[in-house]
This record gives sequence, structure tokens and C-alpha cells, in this order.
Amino acid sequence: MRPRVEEVRIQGLGVIDEAVLALSPGFTVVTGETGAGKTMVVTGLGLLFGGRADPARVRPGSDKATVEGTLVVDPRGRVAQQVEDLGGVVEEGELIVSRTVSAEGRSRAWLGGRGVPVGTLTYLADDLVAVHGQMDQQRLLQPGRQRAALDRYAGDELVKPLRAYEQAYKRHREVAEQLAELTTRARERSQEADLLRFGLEEVEKADPKPGEDVGLLEEEERLSHADALRTAAETAHTALLGDPMSTEQAVQDAVSLVGQARAAVDAVRDFDPVLAGLADRLAEAGYLISDVATELAGYAEAIEADPARLAAVQERRAVLTHLVRKYGEDTGAVLDWAGRAARRLAELEGDDDRIGDLTREQEELTGRLAELAAELTRIRRAAAERFGRAVTEELTALAMPHARVVVEIGRAADFGPQGVDEVELRMSPHPASPPLPLNKGASGGELSRVMLAIEVVFAGADPVPTFVFDEVDAGVGGKAAVEIGRRLAHLARTAQVIVVTHLPQVAAFADQHLVVEKADDGSVVRSGVVALDRDGRIRELSRMLAGLEDSELGRAHAEELLAAAAAAKG
Repeated sequence: MRPRVEEVRIQGLGVIDEAVLALSPGFTVVTGETGAGKTMVVTGLGLLFGGRADPARVRPGSDKATVEGTLVVDPRGRVAQQVEDLGGVVEEGELIVSRTVSAEGRSRAWLGGRGVPVGTLTYLADDLVAVHGQMDQQRLLQPGRQRAALDRYAGDELVKPLRAYEQAYKRHREVAEQLAELTTRARERSQEADLLRFGLEEVEKADPKPGEDVGLLEEEERLSHADALRTAAETAHTALLGDPMSTEQAVQDAVSLVGQARAAVDAVRDFDPVLAGLADRLAEAGYLISDVATELAGYAEAIEADPARLAAVQERRAVLTHLVRKYGEDTGAVLDWAGRAARRLAELEGDDDRIGDLTREQEELTGRLAELAAELTRIRRAAAERFGRAVTEELTALAMPHARVVVEIGRAADFGPQGVDEVELRMSPHPASPPLPLNKGASGGELSRVMLAIEVVFAGADPVPTFVFDEVDAGVGGKAAVEIGRRLAHLARTAQVIVVTHLPQVAAFADQHLVVEKADDGSVVRSGVVALDRDGRIRELSRMLAGLEDSELGRAHAEELLAAAAAAKG
């Protein structure tokens, strides 16, 4: 599905108060009397796709000019994806594009309901429309576009070597960047290696173990408070089990007291199940207290103060604390750092070998790029010669018999993403004139015809969904005008073509004919753009031919034109 412009609404632009253009997919012409506002249609389309905003174009009495277009696009296509990436919305395959220009010169743009910079419309237009007006021959005047268009014109022969070149160029850039990083930062990398080496030596010398710092902290706490821990354990043991060496019986131990309680309850436990349960729990409590007391006695016997061990632990903890402070939160993190540092150090220490390998690869890639670039240049030169001949033949049929278009292919100073070729379209208007860039070698009307010839030749090789031409027929008539109409119709086989014309020979080839009519006050109002049926086309073509809508001779000539155009298109 190819995108196309379905409808354009224009308000407050030039003589147009308000106008709505419903456009067909094929070849649409816009005609009308001089000063009716035909050119404002092209101006409006130019604004819609990012053209220069001229506040002088705002209609007197209006505070702003507004152009809104409805485009039909593939909901899953590239354009829809670009719009969605920008935050806009494509609803059911329809995209709304809007542009306003205030009388003070401020310009705003919207895309799919989202405000965007005007430059975004220009970027999007590259894939949507080519506007060829007197003031904005935009698309193929851009050098990058000319090179890309020539590549597509060259066809399949260029595809494989260009893809190979692009891959080699990408790798060449990567290698060059790596070499630059290695050589320009040699001092920094050497310093980094020294720091890593020193740190690894520290860690290796200390030889920390995972979790060692936590275990040593616990051991230090235990050794530092050995006397207090032993005293507490002995006191607790005495309270629970008593002291067999003591002669004092005034204070009974916990085991004895629990035993007395159990004996009292056991004596009557048979009389109540609840009390029997409590007796069992007292028995369990007695066993538990006895076990705890035994473990307390063992703990008290085992623990002892060891000043030498305490000193060793504290010294080891100091070493680990130093490492943790520098390399991680704990010994596990220190070991992780050491692993990463060892890998990075190995990478840094291999820089000399890498520089040698990369230098050799760069030399090989440079040679490969030179070979591929030469192949690209050969193919482009052959395509450029064919293209120049084809466009020159088209210009001969378009009443420019002495004009000649050539493609100049120069050489860039260095390799680029698509080779070393700089492509520029040039034209000499007559044999004695040297070829000049398109925007310098032709007048406005001639440039429109040159662009038409180029677009016809490029059709299929550099497809654009919509073409807009203004004054493409300036300064021609008769047979040349018929040829212009024929070529526009040919272009409309693969694209939407919108043409503002004053020549009936061109208008006769259209699939849709719109006429712009001014109201009594000289403005174009909503009903001022009319799509003509066959009878209406005959009347308009008669006016364009004879200046009279109802001239019998003019109507006969108009019918003859329509019949001839239909036969030529068929």
C-alpha cells in the first residue's frame, strides 16, 4: 500500500479564504483563471510537508494560515511507525498532518495529533512527497538524494558490491576507533594497569576467604569478653542446677523447684485431664532446664581467655578491613573485585598485541574498501551515462532540445558510508554553456521541466508516493505540452501526481480535474474548488483553449484533446 494525500484543507492562505481539495490516487490537475489561487494549492502542500513559512502569504485580515492534510498510509508501514515513534496516532490507516503560520511569522506543526518541530515534517516528507514549485525544487537538489537516487537507478548490479562495501566500511570504522582508543590513551591505560596490579598483589598477599571477616569479628568478640562469658555461664548453671560444692541450702535451684511442682501435681493428676497435661509439661520443663544447665557447664569449662589468639585475630581483621575499605563491602566483594581486575589487567597487558593485530586488519580493510569503492565508481559512472542520455532525451521532447543533463561524479577526500563518490546532477541549457548545478543552470520554469524529466526517468528506481508540480509547463505549448501531459500520466501509473497547469493539453491527460474559482469578492471560499465531471472538463478546457466556456469550436477542440489523451494513456 503506497501512501497518498487524500484531502487537503487550506484556510487563510493568499487569496484562499477556505478551500477543500479531495485528491484522487492518480493524476490530478488544478486549473483556474489567472489569480484564482492555483499556486496557493502548491504553496499549501509545500507548507504541509515542512516548506518555508512566509508570513506574507497569510491572507489579509486573517491572523494565521492553516493547512491540514489527510494522508492514507499503511498502518504497519514505515511512515506509520515513524509517526508512532514520535507519539502521534495513525487511525485506521489515516494520518492527519497540520501546519499553521501566523501573520507574525510563527510556525507550528502537528503530526498525528502530536505537536512536532517543523523539521520533522521535512524529514517525513522525504518518504512521502516531492514538491516541484517555482520556489521549492526540494528533493533532487539535495546531493545525498542525488547519490541515493542514482544508486537505485543503477539497479541490481550495484546492490551486492554496495552491501559488501557497507559491511567493510562499518568494520573499518570499528577498528579505527579501537586503535585510536588504544594509542591515544596509552598513558591512562598504563596507569590503570599499575593500579590494578598493585591491588591484586595486596589481595593475593592477604589471601582473604569468603565470609572470613564475619567469622573473625565473632571470634574477637568472644575472646575479648571471655571472663564475662564464663562467669555468666557459671552463674546461670548454678541457678538452674545448684552448686554441689556449696553448703547453703537456703536458695533452691530451678531444677529442684520444678521437681517439687511436678510432684505436687502428679499426686492428683488422675482426677483431672487438664491437670495431667500440665504435669506432663512440667516434666518437659525439668528435662529442658537440666539439659541447658549441662550445656552451660560445658560452655564455661571450654571458654578461656587467650591473649595471643586475640591479638592474632585483631591483626588479621585489620588487614581485611584495609582491603574492604579499598575494594569492596566485605571479603566476598573484595574477591569479586579481584576477579574483575585480573581480567581487565590481562586485557590491558595484551594491548600491544591487539594494536598489532588491529593495525594489520585496518590495512587489509583499507585495501578492500579501495577495491569495492572502485567497483562502485565504475557502476555509478556507467549508470550516470545512461541516466544523462535518458533525461536529455526527455528534455528534447519537453521543448528543451538544446539542454543536456549530465551526472558529475567526483571523489571525496576519504571513504564514506557509501563509497568515495560525490554525485551531482548538472545541466547545460545550450551546447555552448558548461554544465552547472541544476539550481543554477535552469530558470524556474525550465527547472520544473528538468525535474519532470528526472522524475520520469527515476520512476520505479527512486519511488516517491506523491509528486507536486507547479509551472511545469511554463513557456511551452503545442506538441511539447502534449508530451508533458503524456509524461505526467506515465508518472501517475506508479505515484500520485498533482499538477497546477494553465495548458489544456496537460489537463486533458488527468484522471481528476479540479478547478479553482474565485467568489465575487475575489477570494476562494469553501465551494470554490470543484471536481469536474466530463462535461465540466470540456467547458473548462474550452475556456483554457479559447477563453470562452461555450465556444462550439473550443468544445470540439476540448473533446478532441480528451479523446487523444485517453487514447495515448490507453
